[in-house]
Amino acid sequence: MLLEGKNAIVTGGSQGIGAASALELAAEGANVCLTYRKHEEEAQDYVRKITAMGRKAIAVKCDIAVFAEAEKVVRETIEAFGRVDILVNNAGMNWDAVSWKMTEEQWDRVLEVNLKGYFNFTRNVAPFLKEQQYGKIVNITSINGMRGKFGQSNYSASKAGIIGYTKAVARELGAFNVNVNAVAPGLIETAMLRDSSSRDKIVDMAMGEIVMKRLGQPEDLAYLVAFLASDKARHITGEVIRVDGGQYI
Repeated sequence: MLLEGKNAIVTGGSQGIGAASALELAAEGANVCLTYRKHEEEAQDYVRKITAMGRKAIAVKCDIAVFAEAEKVVRETIEAFGRVDILVNNAGMNWDAVSWKMTEEQWDRVLEVNLKGYFNFTRNVAPFLKEQQYGKIVNITSINGMRGKFGQSNYSASKAGIIGYTKAVARELGAFNVNVNAVAPGLIETAMLRDSSSRDKIVDMAMGEIVMKRLGQPEDLAYLVAFLASDKARHITGEVIRVDGGQYI
C-alpha cells in the first residue's frame, strides 16, 4: 500500500471528490480525518467505511473559511493520530451570477471558502510538515480557474488563485521535503451536479467539450490524489494536473 502508516486530513470529505479521496487514501493505508459543514450523517458513514478497512478515522465539523476552526481540525487530527502527513484541500462552493449582477456577498463568500479556506488549513498544517521534514499537500482547483467560466467570475478567480497559491507554497516548502500540487477537474458527476436544476444543460455543454465522451467520476480524481500523496510522486511539486477527459483541450 502506498500510504501505510500515514495520516491525512481531507476537507469537505462527506461527499463527492472529498469522500472518494478519503476512501482511496484509506484503501492505500492512511488514517483519515475528514471535515464536513452540513452533512454529518454522510461524514459519519464514511468514518464507518474507513474504520471497516482497519484504519482510524474521525469526522470534524468545520467551516473552512474560519481560521480558528481549521486550527481546531489540525489539533484534533494530531491528538487522534499522533501527526499529520497529508493535507487534501478540497472543500469548496459556487454561488453563480454574471459579473454585472453578482453581489458583494456572493463574491466574498466564494473567495473566503475556496481560497482563504485553503490558506487556513495550509497555514495550520505547514509548521508541522516543516518540522518533521515531510508532507504532501494536494489542492483541488478546477479547469475553470485555468480558462474562466461564464457566470462564475468569483469561482474562477478563486480557483485561479489556488493555482498561484499552490506554486508559491511549493517553492516555500520544497526545501523541507514537502510536495505541493494541484488537481484540476473538469465536470465531475457529484451530488451537487445531480441536484442542480440545470443539470441537463450543464452536461450537454460539457459533453460537447469532453473528448472522452464520458462524465468524470469522483474516483477519477481520488486515484490521482492518492498518488500525489504518496512517495511515488516524491519528485513532483508545483504542478497542476487536469483530470477532465480532455475537456480543457
